[in-house]
Amino acid sequence: MSKLASALFLTTAMISASPTYASGDVIRIGVLNDQTGLYAEFGGLGSVEAAKLAVEEFGGRVLGKKIEIVAADHQNKTDIGLSTARKWFDADNVDMITDLTNSAIAIGVQNLAKERGKITIAVGPGTTRLTNEDCSPTGFHWMWDTYSQAAGTARAVLENGGKKWFILAADYAFGHQMAADLSRAVQDHGGIVTGNVRHPLGTSDFSSFLLQAQASKAEIVGLANAGADTINSIKQAAEFNLAGSGQKLVGLVVVISDIRALGLSSSKGLLVTTAYYWDRDESSREFASKYQARTGKKPGMIQAGVYSGVLHYLKSMQVAGTEDGKAVAAQMHKLPVQDAVSKNALVRQDGRVIRNMYLVEVKSPSESTGDWDYYRIVRTIPGDQTAIPLSESKCALLKQ
Repeated sequence: MSKLASALFLTTAMISASPTYASGDVIRIGVLNDQTGLYAEFGGLGSVEAAKLAVEEFGGRVLGKKIEIVAADHQNKTDIGLSTARKWFDADNVDMITDLTNSAIAIGVQNLAKERGKITIAVGPGTTRLTNEDCSPTGFHWMWDTYSQAAGTARAVLENGGKKWFILAADYAFGHQMAADLSRAVQDHGGIVTGNVRHPLGTSDFSSFLLQAQASKAEIVGLANAGADTINSIKQAAEFNLAGSGQKLVGLVVVISDIRALGLSSSKGLLVTTAYYWDRDESSREFASKYQARTGKKPGMIQAGVYSGVLHYLKSMQVAGTEDGKAVAAQMHKLPVQDAVSKNALVRQDGRVIRNMYLVEVKSPSESTGDWDYYRIVRTIPGDQTAIPLSESKCALLKQ
């Protein structure tokens, strides 16, 4: 762990263990995610810093009250995540919780928040249930979900000629849903799924799974996994020379820190769908520079989403003129999402943020012009292709 990460972790632990807060004079925002495990680089302590940057950009105060960031590591354990959220809401007067990497924890926390009239802004989790079966009037899903990564990616790749797919999925709820969404999207747009295989969460040996992918003769190998599993599967795919045999890897949940860990030699040619790339335009570069000055890294999609979500929450509270969760949530639905990360994004009735996303290809070492210059944008995916159509939604809010 780096010196910065160690310092941040110590600060986080101290904040999380602090005594009950007094109410009324402070707006508290909680960042709850995995900070030491499989998804530590996915959002982790970087999301805490991104939230702080949003608060500082806003001016540190709203409605005359100081804004504070609190943070905790849920360790990917549902009981820890829910007990932390319950304490934050009931004893520590936390007004909003964000990031929430881990779908099971995110659903549970969103339901707790709904009961208490508090707000959640999910950035890290992928499950579409957050804005579908378990939608909430005070719950928001900010950057991506399994539908955007499956349907949006599949459509964009198919339009570029990749018709035959093999799916390598993590063997738990997230991987199952992602694989199902991807299979449907590929078939709906004229492609063929030649086979699929599930691997255990956190496995270190992908050889048998990759041999099956290679034997399938599929043009595209879709990776329905995330974090360290994605990194390891891509590394070993390079060792098996899948690209040399004419197959192209598509990472369904990849953030820029994954590419950093892999190196361009191992990840070159990888196709990825992302809602944010730091080198997209001047405003995204400006935010990335501020973030890098704090962390030594460029922000990935999750950290950028936490920054965007916190900033929108504070803007909406200012316009609403109250910290009441239901009133702020109503205003969040009304305001367009406009910041260094989000360009004219809109919050739909079910809480899903509708934004353009980008199909990017990882550059080769010879194409990269410098540090963190990793992506070439291949195609812009329109926002209306990145979320479940409302006509297919099971969200009860749509009936009100």
